[in-house]
Amino acid sequence: MLLEVCANSYRSAVHAQMAGAQRIELCEQLHLGGVTPNDELIERVLSASTIPVFVLIRPRDGDFVYTESEFQIMKQCILLCKDLGCSGIVSGVLHSNHMIDLERTKELIDVSKPLPFTFHRAFDEVTDPKEALNSLIDLGATRILSSGKAASAEEGITLLNELKTIADGRITILPGGGINPENARLFKEHNFSEIHSSARRHYQGAKKHKFSRMEIISELLHIIS
Repeated sequence: MLLEVCANSYRSAVHAQMAGAQRIELCEQLHLGGVTPNDELIERVLSASTIPVFVLIRPRDGDFVYTESEFQIMKQCILLCKDLGCSGIVSGVLHSNHMIDLERTKELIDVSKPLPFTFHRAFDEVTDPKEALNSLIDLGATRILSSGKAASAEEGITLLNELKTIADGRITILPGGGINPENARLFKEHNFSEIHSSARRHYQGAKKHKFSRMEIISELLHIIS
């Protein structure tokens, strides 16, 4: 089972790799749901990384409905990431009615080729996730990052399982959202091939021991291995 860790700085990316993460999703402003990292950060992380780095392409926080100028910026960012040597792209576009913007998402997927394309958690805003799943398969997306339209992937496990069954290996369902050492085993038991975690610090126990991100990543890997 593969562990993808979300990193929003050079330090967090390096620590994720040192702790044993198998893939990094790189972004900035994680507290806002993540936006496209700046060019310097992408270059620094790629120069230091020996594991795949997928870059989030999201020009701003808020919704996933973009103006034409924002969309052009997204395509330019993908081309830059390819030139810099990133391993994958994480992005997606919706219509204001919460359906996938098939035309624009297909354009992003095509611009990203031959890199794999992850449709990000905009998926959790779609009105019909099963229809959206089949659309993304048809468009050629590689994976879908989702919490199963719930506050956390643990709460959304039923839908995530349904999506995995429908996908039948044609696209990877990547559970993400609130995955931690306390619930990671659930996703292994349900035979997901990958999980996504921010590995945020948390406290546990009577003495309120503070776990570092590296400790959390190491524990996650121990649980899912």
